[in-house]
Amino acid sequence: MIHRYKKVVVHTLLCAIVFVTFFGSFQKVEASIDLVAESAILVDANTGKVLFEKNADVMLPPASMSKMMTEYLVLEAIHKGTIMWDQTVPINSFVSNMSHQAGSSNVFLDPEEMYTVKDLYEAMAIESGNAATIALAEVIAGGSYATFVERMNEKAEELELDDYSFVNSTGLPNRSYLGQHVAGNENDENRLSARATAKLAFHLINDFPEMLDTASIPMQRFQGEVLTDVDTQACLNDWTCMKNWNEMLPGLKHEYDGMLGLKTGYTNEAGYCFTGVAEKNGVTLISVVMRLKDLDDRFTETQRLLDYGFNNFNQYEVHLEDVFEEGVTTLPVVNGKAREVKVTVSEPLKVLLKSGDEEFFAPLLELDPNLVTEDGELIAPIEQGEVIGTLTAIHQGDTEYSHLYANAVQHEIVQVETAEAVERAGFFSRGMRGVGGFISNVWTNVADTVKGWFN
Repeated sequence: MIHRYKKVVVHTLLCAIVFVTFFGSFQKVEASIDLVAESAILVDANTGKVLFEKNADVMLPPASMSKMMTEYLVLEAIHKGTIMWDQTVPINSFVSNMSHQAGSSNVFLDPEEMYTVKDLYEAMAIESGNAATIALAEVIAGGSYATFVERMNEKAEELELDDYSFVNSTGLPNRSYLGQHVAGNENDENRLSARATAKLAFHLINDFPEMLDTASIPMQRFQGEVLTDVDTQACLNDWTCMKNWNEMLPGLKHEYDGMLGLKTGYTNEAGYCFTGVAEKNGVTLISVVMRLKDLDDRFTETQRLLDYGFNNFNQYEVHLEDVFEEGVTTLPVVNGKAREVKVTVSEPLKVLLKSGDEEFFAPLLELDPNLVTEDGELIAPIEQGEVIGTLTAIHQGDTEYSHLYANAVQHEIVQVETAEAVERAGFFSRGMRGVGGFISNVWTNVADTVKGWFN
């Protein structure tokens, strides 16, 4: 059977990585809406594709959006088993005093009371409790706040945030630590670019998606139940009631359909900022807006950014069958008991594209060069479910896209694997096929020669 492919050639995996890395490193989506935010970015939460950016690489104070890094390290410690949700956390006098600091977001913490990791995490994620964040940092780092701040910067490097500087776990100015800051000087604040903030949110919700269950709670009693029938002003007047600062959650002032989280922030230098996560019709977007002058602006600007994304980009499915002329997803096999093998994808390939760009994308099948011959034949033996390459899509239009990460793993790409096993043929069978191929070639040459006599 002769195997032909539509429009695209089957490339090696190496070529695919080079192509996608180059493509993802240098192309950018131009600004399409006019935001008043000093810096902003909009990203596909599934792949890291950038849909909009404005001054996205300028490092600015992220204020309490810094707590996303503390959340990441808490959740990582939970998953590793180094801390547990029901573990009690000691409250020292410094943390207790911080929890009563005027003008700071907090729940009151008493050294004589018992609080669990879960209690403090909810206070951090919902109320943006600064003292609770410090207490969690200390328990994760064995009591050393300075060690925790070092881990924040180490994790930022590991996650390739690029533009970052963490001097504390909360995002407060160091002067708020009343002379007990552990990094930088008393006038320092954390620094992140919008792109780095989006990367942090990208990893947070993809590595620990359960965190959105807490981030999406509008109001909750500290150490108690979720509240659904409490007036927001009454909640603000009750120190035991935690009201989420994300006003775009259900029932709050700037309610936005599909809003899932994530983290607000404010200091005098940072202004008002917000990292949002919202989902509609199977598409999840991450938005970041930084340095706004008005509290409400961070939500109205986020709405404009999310509306732009949801209204102008659509998700399309690319099917493996589209690569093959007759839609039969089989590849030739050499030295096998079977001459071909059916292949399939591990999951549907979904590509988020600007409206109208779908006609400029073509499917691309890329095979692992270690598993195929130069002619694209898979080499037996082949195991069922063996990963043989990837399915992605080539962009051939005018719209330029970039990604948070150049690494091809973060792009629209799925694994292609065999749907069945093929055993290696015996020596005799392989020998006879070789003879048959030789005779076939001889006969073809003779036939061509004879035809030539009459032309």
